[in-house]
Formats: sequence, C-alpha cells, structure tokens
Amino acid sequence: MEKKRNHKSYKKILLASAVLTIAAGAALAFDWPQDETSSDSFFSYFGQLRGGTIETSLIFKDNSTVKTAQDGIVAAVITEHTDDFGWFESTLGNAVIIAHDDNFSTVYGNLDGETLEDVIYSPDTISGGTALAVSGNSGWQEGQSCLEFQVLDTQNSAAINPRNLMPRMGAELPLEIGKVTLRGAKGLYNLSTDRYISSGKYAVYHARQTVAVPYKTSIAINGATVENTTYDTLRETNGKLCVSGNEPYPVEEVYPDSEKQLLGNIQLNRGRNTITIALTDILGTTVSSSYTVDVN
Repeated sequence: MEKKRNHKSYKKILLASAVLTIAAGAALAFDWPQDETSSDSFFSYFGQLRGGTIETSLIFKDNSTVKTAQDGIVAAVITEHTDDFGWFESTLGNAVIIAHDDNFSTVYGNLDGETLEDVIYSPDTISGGTALAVSGNSGWQEGQSCLEFQVLDTQNSAAINPRNLMPRMGAELPLEIGKVTLRGAKGLYNLSTDRYISSGKYAVYHARQTVAVPYKTSIAINGATVENTTYDTLRETNGKLCVSGNEPYPVEEVYPDSEKQLLGNIQLNRGRNTITIALTDILGTTVSSSYTVDVN
C-alpha cells in the first residue's frame, strides 16, 4: 500500500519535478547516495538518450543500500506502481523525495519496495547518510537494480546534473569523438570523407556514446568558437526539455536517432574552413579533432 503523506507538499514537489528544467549555480553540496564508486562505473550519465527523452537521472550500476545525500525532510514516498501521478510509474518506480534547504530536493528512484517499508512521510529532519532502501528494479530499469538519482531546484522548476554537487572519485569514462556528420538544406556530409561542401547552415552531429555524455561540447571554425553546448543543465522551453547552447535544443534535435548526438549548429561560408570539434568531461579533460573542408 502507498504510505501516508502530506498531499499538498507531495503534489507541489512532484509537479516541480515533472517540469524538470535547470537552474545553474547551485549553492548546496550532496554526498553520494550510495557508497562511493568510481566515476567510470555509472550505468548511464545525466543527459543521455533514454526512451525518447533526455535523461534527467544519474543512474548507478551497483545494487546496494541507498542513503540520503544530505539532511532534509521526507516529502514523499511512493511505494506502488499505481499512483495519482500516472507518469511516475513509467519513470522512477518506488521512490523517495527528500526536501532540503534552499528549495532543493533529491529524488531516489528505482528502489526495492520491500526494503522501503520503514520510510514514511515526516515533517522531522532526516539526517544525511540515513539508509532509505536497497536499489531495486521497479522503474524503467526493469531487470537492472540501479538507483536513479535526481537533484531538483523546486523554486526555479529546475533539474540539476547531480554530479555538479557530488564529490568526484575515480577516473571518468573516456570521451570519444565518433563519426562527425553535417546535416543541412544543401546536403548531408561525412567530415571524415567529404572535403567539398556547399555553403550554408548545418547541424553538426557525432556518433553518440551509450553511457558517457560530454559535460560540454564546442565547435570552432578557423579558430573562433561558434557554439558551446552544456550538460550541467536541462531547461524546459515550450514544454520540452532542452540542452543549452546558442539556442535551446530539444531531444529531437539533440538525439535525432539512436546513433547521433548534436554538437551544435554552424554557418559555413565560401572558402577553406577548418572545423574543430571538442568534447570536455566534468574534470576538464578535453578531446578534440579538426577537419578542413573547401566550401563552395
């Protein structure tokens, strides 16, 4: 059965989490919601493609005890698949929402229902590091006992890359620049093989990685940066989650299919152009590659 809760607070926080847009410059810091693990062992990064949407959770890989990331108040406990908010079943399954200072909330999803029995709504503070449950497979990760961890700024209706606020440990998954393609009104080009390109505006893609997501991507033309996209935030624009760049990019632009990830948009003018692609991880490590083309 579903636990008792304060429905007014519950709905306010869940509606805020449903909006899922991002505010930058978070002042808080959170501990790991599971035992510390190497950064290269996450099941999926924040900002990854998932089920036709841009992922707002950091998904852990290990099946272990889930604990509160900071002191707060238990604002909601979801222990049934069927709930007043039908969208919740398909995303996070059994879950706990903790409200913190400064209008921040943490969401702990995909929990094992049996180990969640002792967690109830309470107006009293729960200490950071308190065990909540064991990670389960009640959400989208059916068959994968992985914690889904979200950080929300409820005042600004925003979701935050949890790794902005968590201690960093271990090596990052190496970023790789895959096959780079240009798509525009005047054609589709593979920068590895095509050296002659028509002038015009192009969306630049590379072959996406299935787990890691760059913290930032950038494109330069002849040494001048023309586009940066960032994955510390996901902002809602016109009802869609968007990656921030020169303009907000919704999922259908960021991930037009399961193979490609948007790097940005560029304008190519006549003449010889050197296009430099750079991917940067959360530690600041950058990989780059350059392509010289003749534009006519």
